[in-house]
Amino acid sequence: MQLIQVFFLLLLIGSAIAAFVSHDLLVAVIMFGFFSFFAALLYTLMMAVDVAFTEAVIGGLTTIFYITVIYRTRRGTS
Repeated sequence: MQLIQVFFLLLLIGSAIAAFVSHDLLVAVIMFGFFSFFAALLYTLMMAVDVAFTEAVIGGLTTIFYITVIYRTRRGTS
């Protein structure tokens, strides 16, 4: 069981680093969504189902919100 938790922790760290170093805003938001998903899975493995459910809902909603904002914003330079 502990090996699975370490695996998801490494995925969590990897997605956070990928979101941080990404130059594209959409890729960073998608990596943030993966971060939230991996955090919810890790919380579930740690038997904190209520925290995992909250993380999944809040993380999913904010990811959808950010993607919507990105697509409604014009990209360009002036």
